Amino acid sequence: MRSPLVAACVLLGLVLAMALPRAAETPGKIRFSDVAAAVGLAIPKVQVGGAKDFLIDTTGSGVAFFDYDQDRDMDILIVNTSSVERIAFGGDPMVTLYRNDGDRFTDVTMESGLTRLGWGSGVCVADVDNDTYEDLYITAYGGNVLWHNVRGRSFVATKQATDSQWSTGCAFGDYDRDGDLDLYVANYVKFDPKTTPRRGSPGCKFLNLTVACGPRPLPGEPDRLYRNRGDGTFVDVTKQAGVTEPGYYGFSVLFSDLDDDGWPDIYVANDSTPSLFFRNRRNGTFVEQGLQAGIAVSGDGREQAGMGVDAADYDGDGLLDIVKTNFSQDITSLYHNEGKGLFVDTSFRSGLGVTLGPNLGWGVGFVDADNDGLLDLFIANGHIYPEIARTGTSTYRQRNQIFQHTARGHFRLAADEAGGPLLVSKSNRGAAFGDYDNDGDIDVLISALDDRPTLLRNDTAGGHWFTMRLEGTLSNRSAIGAKVTVQTAAGRQVAEVRSGGSYISQNDSRVHFGLGDAQVVDVVTIRWPTGKVQTVRSLAADRFYVAREGGAIRAGR
Repeated sequence: MRSPLVAACVLLGLVLAMALPRAAETPGKIRFSDVAAAVGLAIPKVQVGGAKDFLIDTTGSGVAFFDYDQDRDMDILIVNTSSVERIAFGGDPMVTLYRNDGDRFTDVTMESGLTRLGWGSGVCVADVDNDTYEDLYITAYGGNVLWHNVRGRSFVATKQATDSQWSTGCAFGDYDRDGDLDLYVANYVKFDPKTTPRRGSPGCKFLNLTVACGPRPLPGEPDRLYRNRGDGTFVDVTKQAGVTEPGYYGFSVLFSDLDDDGWPDIYVANDSTPSLFFRNRRNGTFVEQGLQAGIAVSGDGREQAGMGVDAADYDGDGLLDIVKTNFSQDITSLYHNEGKGLFVDTSFRSGLGVTLGPNLGWGVGFVDADNDGLLDLFIANGHIYPEIARTGTSTYRQRNQIFQHTARGHFRLAADEAGGPLLVSKSNRGAAFGDYDNDGDIDVLISALDDRPTLLRNDTAGGHWFTMRLEGTLSNRSAIGAKVTVQTAAGRQVAEVRSGGSYISQNDSRVHFGLGDAQVVDVVTIRWPTGKVQTVRSLAADRFYVAREGGAIRAGR
């Protein structure tokens, strides 16, 4: 998790980036309000104060926006951590589920059956058995859980894909395009509180501070790939699919068609080791090409401590680019997609060189916060060491950041002028993005260590918008892997339906587009996971739509 000092060539890159001309546009102000307490999200966190004796005490947990009861608004799930002392007696409730009741969220954890104890980490969501209801996969230390959604009323824990390692990120995707969703699970380090060095052990130092140990030199845990048999049950196909993972320290996962060939690839952000890019060979196997593709390390060849990850077409060329958050004293990485599965590190050129410094990034998302048709960038920050304040170089609690997209490919830090909750410091971790109040703009849900969650309601006076929910028929029911392209007078935008991502979290699976001044979407093109293409013309802006594979596109959330 500890990043090396940034090399002199990186600093030179920062100087050069600062010399680039600024964008001419003057964007409007982005505004958020933290409404978590007002809407009932004031749950007590398990870890409250105190020292962090083990690495597992520092990594936090994910969050999710998803519609578990099919009432067409986003419910909220928060993954709960535990402690070494309590895990010996079973741990704590792994999750808390909140039902969206309009102007308030109601805790329905007990009545929904999500009562298992443990030490939760991350979450990904999908309809794994194609019964129209979204199921939950929770990663954990000591045993992951796949919860089957029973008609939107309750959940039943299954015995599927129950890794016993310390798992972190997960993502569903149909890698073999057979119509049902497979599962990739990232694993972190081998952890046993009886044998793992704890804070105070020899060598557990950071900037001469006594801190929790790791991840180096702790042994890593290889990741797992599970194939869906077609009935919602899974089989481990890691080796036969060519997922040769050398036991790196895995965090966040993307199932995404990064080379635009119609087949989902896998990208894994790893801590203190190179990131991995498993390119889909379209025959049920993968080949790892992170270094060849230019997305394993930084542009100057350094291993980084990757935390969160997202992919989107930020510059409007139709190809999905990658953003990855990293440890403090490093920059947030932005990889531009050059086509054919090749990328270039454009972190400095894009304006993200200003992230070089004390902030430690976790949850991340490309999101058009002001609906102007340009994707902005949100980063959740927080250090892992409470002791870090003694150095005078950083703080444990840190502000989140919003980078406003001012022109094609250039971002500027706008958090200070956005004010309000973005100026509040916490040790933030997972972040999920979605329109929880169905008002046409994207809100943000964030978990934090030693604090309650944050729910940022988007109050920006922005442009027009367009949101679509997809339903697969021949494809998987969740339509995960579908790619949607919208064309307006202002240009082209692309989005992908996805499970997992950010930092071990789950976003609203509806695709959302800011349209700026455009009041009509001229053309919508959907490439379904099966490869089938569907096109519709002249759809009004400021509406929710539902697209069913092979059927008409209709109004509705």
